[in-house]
Amino acid sequence: MRYEYKNILVAIDGSEASETAFNKALDIVKRNDAHLIIAHVVDFRSFAYAESFDGTISNQAEDYAKDLIDSYVESAKEVGITNISRCIEYGSPRVKIAKDIAETFKVDLIICGATGMNAVERFLIGSVSESITRHASCDVLVVR
Repeated sequence: MRYEYKNILVAIDGSEASETAFNKALDIVKRNDAHLIIAHVVDFRSFAYAESFDGTISNQAEDYAKDLIDSYVESAKEVGITNISRCIEYGSPRVKIAKDIAETFKVDLIICGATGMNAVERFLIGSVSESITRHASCDVLVVR
């Protein structure tokens, strides 16, 4: 008997690794006739100090997130996927993806890239994909 995923979350951050994960997600969503959730987490911690000097940074991050999600939604539609949800959250991607977003959408598979945008943070406290794998209550596919 084949297991089918119904709600598939792909975490994107604009990196090459998340692009690869997204492309893999498209194939899996199509094979399973699943609901695709495209999620981006705006991590305010990475620019909180600068925000005190320039209030436009959070607006720019939000605009970037919306544009990023829109481009991925268009790509999904181009290959025939129509059951798509957008999700932009604010906070730590480590917590938001594995716990909050996955629970909200009743996700049964999370797909993410092996490496993301922040090499310094990955070196100091581990990767986001590692944290997702450790804390998610559903299957996780880490794409290289």
